[in-house]
Amino acid sequence: MGAGTGRDGLKMAQNGGDVYLLDYSKESLRLARPYMNSDEVKLILADGLHSPFRDNSFDIVFHQGLLEHFISPFELLRENHRILKNGGFFLVDVPQTFHGYTILKKILYFLGLWFAGWERQFTMVSLSSLLKRCGFEPQYYYGDWSRPGIFYKLMRAILNKCGIKLPMFPRYLCGITDAFYNLQNRLQRKKIFLYTVLSIGIIAKKI
Repeated sequence: MGAGTGRDGLKMAQNGGDVYLLDYSKESLRLARPYMNSDEVKLILADGLHSPFRDNSFDIVFHQGLLEHFISPFELLRENHRILKNGGFFLVDVPQTFHGYTILKKILYFLGLWFAGWERQFTMVSLSSLLKRCGFEPQYYYGDWSRPGIFYKLMRAILNKCGIKLPMFPRYLCGITDAFYNLQNRLQRKKIFLYTVLSIGIIAKKI
């Protein structure tokens, strides 16, 4: 749910999944379409709060960067629960509270310069508690830094408005980018680093 550019769905399809990308925005689906070179990906224009699927339809329901934009998250999570098969898995990623991103966001809110719409943030405890209230049992906790970094994303958005296009993923000299990402991958296996990452996520089972 929340198709975005569709890149996650395309990778899932390449790994053998039968994928449906749902978004209420025609523009979002238009952006995703050029990447959809697989018949295993279906683009669905619909409201995620009232999706056009039967109960118990999917083995996996996934969204990233979506839940935080709902003032009340319960309706979306209950709809996710409805369309997921019993014993199926739900994956959700959200911004983490204890990160410089939260401070930057609040400052930009105050200045009237925030670009991504209203959003909240979560701790791992609050997200886990929320999922349990909606009929999910957390199985695995994870987190990640922004890739690319939030400051690069901001610069890319600003320059894009000026007609200057930067690549979605920068490639720095001498393999610095790959080395940095490899270091991040090693560090994120340690539980304490879940409190340093930009986004946190949970894989939960429908019960």
